[in-house]
Amino acid sequence: MTENQERWINPVKQLLHEGTPALGITITVNSVEVAAQAAGWGFDFLWIEMEHSPITLETLRNMILATRGLRAVPFVRVPVNELWTARRVLDAGALGVIFPFTTTPELAEQAVAACRYPPTGKRGSGARLATFRWPAPEGYHEFADSNVLVVTIIEEKRALEKIDEIAATPGIDVIFIGTGDLSFSLGLRGAQDHPDLQAAIDQIAAAAKTHRKILGRTLLTADAIKQSIAQGFLFFQAAFDMPLMAAGARQLLEPLGRFAAEPKSRTLY
Repeated sequence: MTENQERWINPVKQLLHEGTPALGITITVNSVEVAAQAAGWGFDFLWIEMEHSPITLETLRNMILATRGLRAVPFVRVPVNELWTARRVLDAGALGVIFPFTTTPELAEQAVAACRYPPTGKRGSGARLATFRWPAPEGYHEFADSNVLVVTIIEEKRALEKIDEIAATPGIDVIFIGTGDLSFSLGLRGAQDHPDLQAAIDQIAAAAKTHRKILGRTLLTADAIKQSIAQGFLFFQAAFDMPLMAAGARQLLEPLGRFAAEPKSRTLY
């Protein structure tokens, strides 16, 4: 941003508002360079993974700084839906928070409160690092309240009982369907093609549409993403860093008979 800019809008929010899909790449490796390179490839956002990876707050901070001037906006999946986890990643400069296991209306309200300053929310005021990353002319607090994206993941069977109330929560931008954990919670052990899972997806999608929330999910192929766009999904966890690296290795090694789909060792341990 320059001193002459009066107002900047989170480009992912802008895309979603216009009905345009937003695609993200998930960063799981503890590497600032991987995050910076990925931020310039054409994805709309980085999904920086802190629930299922060893990424620390210190590395997160450096990743966020490394995105400056690049296309992708830094979002973070926190390890748990708590006020303090969101506060720490927001103060590090994240411009969106992805809350796992948002299973109740109370947790949905907590997610929103964690991302907004008082009097509407409960975010703390110590955002010096975030202010450095986002030097907004109108002031960081006003900028953040307008631009931080709130993503809640529905991934437990019991969330279905309250899905209408969860989706109705003011301030949620995206209802994201975590089909993997939802499948396990339904007793399906990760199966993605079971009719019970599809019924749950349809129920969540209907609630999100009723309350005018953006729908999101994980899909890793262009064809699957196009099909889901037609079904009303717009926010996609569309790629992962290490599988993309493996795909590049496959292109070189498979024609030579050298690609190993799984690491092999002589013993199990």
